[in-house]
Amino acid sequence: MKSFSVASGKGGVGKTSFVINLALILEELNQRVLIFDADLGLANVDIMLGLSPKFDIRYVLNGQLNLKDIILKTEYGFSIIPAGSGVTELTQLNTSQKLLLRAQMEEAFQPFDYLFFDISAGISENVLFFTQLAEERIVLVTPEPTSMADAYAYLKVAYRKARVKEFNIVVNMAKDESEGKKIYQQLLYVSEKFLPEIKLSLLGALPYDECVKRAIKAQIPFVKYCPDAKISVRMREVAYKLLNRRSSKRERELEMFLERFSNL
Repeated sequence: MKSFSVASGKGGVGKTSFVINLALILEELNQRVLIFDADLGLANVDIMLGLSPKFDIRYVLNGQLNLKDIILKTEYGFSIIPAGSGVTELTQLNTSQKLLLRAQMEEAFQPFDYLFFDISAGISENVLFFTQLAEERIVLVTPEPTSMADAYAYLKVAYRKARVKEFNIVVNMAKDESEGKKIYQQLLYVSEKFLPEIKLSLLGALPYDECVKRAIKAQIPFVKYCPDAKISVRMREVAYKLLNRRSSKRERELEMFLERFSNL
């Protein structure tokens, strides 16, 4: 199982939409995909898919259900672990809650090839926890100065508090590929100057497209709503990159994932 955390520093940059569409494409490529809505107190994944889950992460943390029991398979083939909505007590997991999740993760995650933690915006303890837990990290950034500043803040905190050194950058809502590369170079310049220990790699640049807004309003992934749009083509390129990089030793990947948890 290959695991990724997907973060952004700030909200409104298209992170959840990115995760959902990436999961759908990988599922179409015969991969078994699970999205863990790691914005535990402000659920987004189920809302964007038009779902109303009967159970969510609260039922696990209060001992009523096991993690595997709340996994919900969507009509698109991939599965989700729903978060709670408007539940402030979930915004910071305590030690016992983390250990409870650890005890149930192996059984819950074992059937899947890919796991994506859709992390909340900001730099909270939950954000750092899921950042450390994943094998790789994807950070979404847009051309807006506030998005770049908050993405840099996330990189800085993730390195200084969690010693995370490698990140995959996705530039979203770019005017064109040239602007996407320019934004990445600007973030790379700042990080090399002030955080020379970390390594950034450009995973992809996604163009701004009005069809995304329409797809979100319709609660349909945009690669289904507008499959021939340029952003859908670019999303598939990102998925192919991840697929080509994946190790074939699936069992060892899950083992390593659980080892990382034990070391947190």
